Amino acid sequence: MSARSLLEDNRQIVKAIRMIELGARLQMLQSETDLPYERLLKLYKEVAGKSPSKGQLPFSTDWFMTWQPNIHASLFYNIHTYLMKSAPIDDSDAIIKAYELYTAEVKSYGVEPMLSLTRAWRLVRFIDTGLVTAMQCRRCKGQFINHPYELEDRFVCGLCEPPARAGKARKAGAIH
Repeated sequence: MSARSLLEDNRQIVKAIRMIELGARLQMLQSETDLPYERLLKLYKEVAGKSPSKGQLPFSTDWFMTWQPNIHASLFYNIHTYLMKSAPIDDSDAIIKAYELYTAEVKSYGVEPMLSLTRAWRLVRFIDTGLVTAMQCRRCKGQFINHPYELEDRFVCGLCEPPARAGKARKAGAIH
């Protein structure tokens, strides 16, 4: 049995509670903390008041390429990138803080966030592994999530060139 630091255990528990309150899935908690599965399960039930949802995590990059989810994912990733460059925090804390800032920004426009914390975490992992990338729009010069094999000199974002039916129906998630 290894000796564990009570302070480090406390930091891990606080981080897990923060992620659970933001809606993290159990798989994310397992990956981002050093707490044992049984303890995370008990903590999840206590904090959320219910058992964690079962099922697979998002594994496809396609969701991030559709019009509105791409705008939300790009906003989150730009915040995350800024935090990683300007603040001395580790990656999991940057994801949590970037997600909090993303939700605050989106809600300030009266729009519900389309991106969950777990999906935001997966986005960062997809970028880290090269499955998706951030690419500059040739018109507005903003950074947007895109396929890594897309031609960068021809890329135009969904804000500069929205799809034909965009804006016909005002739905949750529409940022204009």
